[in-house]
Amino acid sequence: MESKPTPVCHVVALPYPGRGHINPMMNLCKLLVSKKPDILITFVVTEEWLGFIGSDPKPANVRFATVPNVIPSALHRAKNFPNFLEAVFTKLEAPVEQLLDRVELPVAAILADTYVLWAVRVGKRRNIPVATLWTMSASVFSVFHHFEMLKEKGHFPVDLSERGEEEVDYIPGVAKTRIADLPTIFHGNGRQILDGALECIAWASKADFFLSTSFYELESPVLDALRSQLSAPLYCVGPTIPFNGGGDGDGDVAYLRWLDSQPRGSVLYVSFGSFLSVSKAQMEEIVARVRDSGVRFLWVARGETSLIESAGEEEDMGVVVPWCEQLKVLCHPSVGGFWTHSGWNSTLEAIYAGVPMLTCPIFWDQVPNSKQIAEDWKIGLRVKKEGGGGGAEDLVTRQEIARLVRKLMDVESDEGREMRKRARELREACRQAVARGGSSDRNLDAFISDISRAE
Repeated sequence: MESKPTPVCHVVALPYPGRGHINPMMNLCKLLVSKKPDILITFVVTEEWLGFIGSDPKPANVRFATVPNVIPSALHRAKNFPNFLEAVFTKLEAPVEQLLDRVELPVAAILADTYVLWAVRVGKRRNIPVATLWTMSASVFSVFHHFEMLKEKGHFPVDLSERGEEEVDYIPGVAKTRIADLPTIFHGNGRQILDGALECIAWASKADFFLSTSFYELESPVLDALRSQLSAPLYCVGPTIPFNGGGDGDGDVAYLRWLDSQPRGSVLYVSFGSFLSVSKAQMEEIVARVRDSGVRFLWVARGETSLIESAGEEEDMGVVVPWCEQLKVLCHPSVGGFWTHSGWNSTLEAIYAGVPMLTCPIFWDQVPNSKQIAEDWKIGLRVKKEGGGGGAEDLVTRQEIARLVRKLMDVESDEGREMRKRARELREACRQAVARGGSSDRNLDAFISDISRAE
């Protein structure tokens, strides 16, 4: 007698088309199929993005499906972000619906990035449960979720130059924060995209499941508050970073060999992310002052390679690469600090590695992330002018940069020891969360069970 085939739980994943969103979505999908081999995931990207990630290693039961390039190119995203975001909101829905009409297996659930705002609408039309994946901190979600409260309290809109130092202390679960440390889209040019972001938050509140890439022990007060407010069950499943391996898998690469030859904790890793960067003038200032600090560095550079290489010529003090396996680098014993733009994925990777951070936020959620790193978790220092908003325009210059770099890398000072102790404690909490039986591991099991029942 033949055994009946195991039914397949088919999930359609809809990432927002940006590296900082696609990576955590893919990492989550890999975790899901590693836990339940009868899950099949159709990972939907534009043809352009398939060209970027199509050759990356992935499990056999995560398969790509493409929609036409109906949105501007990834290069356009940095040049005209409001236009790019509007295209994601308005032009992807129809081709994705057409793709759903063509898929062979019934869809048990849609797993969609929160900024794919039409996904919940599509799911409700088709009677398919939708899980929204929030790829920023839970604290930032709560700030957006309580936007009306900011307005009622007179904290939106405000002139940062006059009221940036005023504190917001009434958002449930969120630590006291200055107005200047709220997401940049509450201020200045960022306001162009605020309405769209708020619409995404509103749709996320109507999803069937809510997933956070944070982990419970990192943001427990705000997660508890959100759990009591959202109608959908909340699953903290982070960090959705490649801690199970991946990448090129080749340990014999030049930058890793160089790290192997450096003293323990002596190297500053520098990377400002894959999307926006600081201006050329500011980059020149950073390079000069890192050189002045006398600290060894490994620098991921996109357009500034020759400029940065000149800083490390003397005594083999630095290595410049166009790309590296960031988590592998951060976990290397020679790395003692991370100069970062404070994107959420990079923040989580540094926490997983237990590496203190020097934060140089540029946009959106990076400013509140920077505040949490330095003030709430006390695992880093901020590179900003006193009283500034914490963005790239507030960059500290000259001697102050060299001083901050040396301060971050000083393992002998009382402050340096305390910062590293807290970083180690958060590292342990993070690793326990993703270990078997940990909080994120249990939440993943619960989510899988719930979408399997929803079929």
